[in-house]
Amino acid sequence: MTQSDHILELALQRRVLRAADVREQGWSPQLLIRLHQSGKLQRIARGLYGLPEAEVTEHQTLLEVCQRVPKGVLCLLSALQFHGIGTQLPHEVWLALPEGSQTPALSYPQLRITRLRGLAYREGILSVTDHGAAIRVYSAAKTVTDCFKFRNKIGLDVALEALKDAWRSRKVTMAELSHFAKINRVERVMQPYLEAIAL
Repeated sequence: MTQSDHILELALQRRVLRAADVREQGWSPQLLIRLHQSGKLQRIARGLYGLPEAEVTEHQTLLEVCQRVPKGVLCLLSALQFHGIGTQLPHEVWLALPEGSQTPALSYPQLRITRLRGLAYREGILSVTDHGAAIRVYSAAKTVTDCFKFRNKIGLDVALEALKDAWRSRKVTMAELSHFAKINRVERVMQPYLEAIAL
């Protein structure tokens, strides 16, 4: 098998390829451009390639965003949708970035950036592998407490729906919610709602 064959095989497994993925295997990233020019790979976005006939997965857009924004973590409405909590269907990708980091210049998809610092950014990150590539997303409990932290941005009704649905479907525990509520400094805000669902 040639390097090009290996790259096409990797594209079949991963759905989305970056030059770094090819370099990691010891192959020439220039082959991505040649394979694109010959029609064997399609350019999905700047620096991202995939097979032209590959089926689009449910998380394709999220996967692409996580590949293009290495420090980004899916949060708030996008994380709720990822975990199947509530009824939100965001038309943009909600992404958390560490405070002070540069805003990514993506033309598509539209991003909604949230800045977090310290433990509020680092804690609760899950790395879910989809077709060999990682999607970084906050855990269900972290996402629910984030909704309360950013209730002025997304609405208290969304935060309450998320809490009730996550609790009812057993995607969160009281210990997890308390842990992340403390990190997000929303213990007092959430206290009456946590007492109500625990009854």
